[in-house]
Amino acid sequence: MFIIGSYGVAVLFCIITMICWGSWGNAQKLASKKWRYELFYWDYTIGILLFSIVMAFTLGSFGEQGRSFIDDLCQADSSNLMSAAIGGVIFNASNILLAASVSIAGMSVAFPLGVGLALVLGVFINYFSSPKGDPVFLFIGVALIVLAIIMNGIAAGNNKTQAANSNGKKGIYLAAAAGILMSFFYRFVAAAMDLDNFESPQEGMITPYTAFFIFAIGIFGSNFLFNTIVMKKPFVGSPVSYSEYFKGSLSTHMVGILGGCIWALGTLFSYIAAGKAGSAISYALGQGAPMIAAIWGIFIWKEFKGASKSVNALLFLMFILFITGLSLIVLSGTN
Repeated sequence: MFIIGSYGVAVLFCIITMICWGSWGNAQKLASKKWRYELFYWDYTIGILLFSIVMAFTLGSFGEQGRSFIDDLCQADSSNLMSAAIGGVIFNASNILLAASVSIAGMSVAFPLGVGLALVLGVFINYFSSPKGDPVFLFIGVALIVLAIIMNGIAAGNNKTQAANSNGKKGIYLAAAAGILMSFFYRFVAAAMDLDNFESPQEGMITPYTAFFIFAIGIFGSNFLFNTIVMKKPFVGSPVSYSEYFKGSLSTHMVGILGGCIWALGTLFSYIAAGKAGSAISYALGQGAPMIAAIWGIFIWKEFKGASKSVNALLFLMFILFITGLSLIVLSGTN
């Protein structure tokens, strides 16, 4: 299987993770022109599952290093498989709330608040479970990102476009709930892998490719529960049915599948990078996605169009704090 050999490459993979995690929401924005996010979300989870299968039988099976996907799956301890699956269930519960928030409040609000909160809580959870990296740089970086989240929240509250939306507060609450839940999923997946030795993993533990495949099954399987509930009891609007999903055009379905593949690429790269960077740093860098999502939301989707100078100043300060915080997180892994 493919294994990263250096910290520098691991950081590069984490940056790709950050871009992917911050960009998949564009697929939802595109699909929303034709149908509801609840329907989009089915294609999104299908895309994740399909991508995990393709990667398992390609990067996860080629090469001489480590165990191939099938061999790894056959020797895996059931408790580790269950841990990865639970991570998928937790992630799906959180991400469907985040998708709801995106549909209500937009990418530039939902991602910085929801994913930013997940970053802060998740770093603490992952670091104390598997310490790696300089804690001073790591936690100062996290503190700066907390300030960036606060700046974004103030900007959203002061923005007339957001304030005019009667569901704006609901979108913010959903993002916060998503962030709290999301902070826990990574630890369950990381616990199933031998992060200290991908080349010769401990017996019973699994490689990133197997972990991601089981994780994807957890996401897709739990979607029959979570998304069915949301379809029948939506946060905003009238209920939607499965018949509406099957009426969607091929191009509309492909947009959702593409969104899932983009997110899946970032997640797999994060798992692969965790062997060299550590789970806390890998997770933290990937969760820099709010900055990417905010760029899309502000400059492409014009979610803060017509905002006042004070709001724009807060957004600028948010970007500076995010970039500085992420830089310190990278440096924490070199010390």
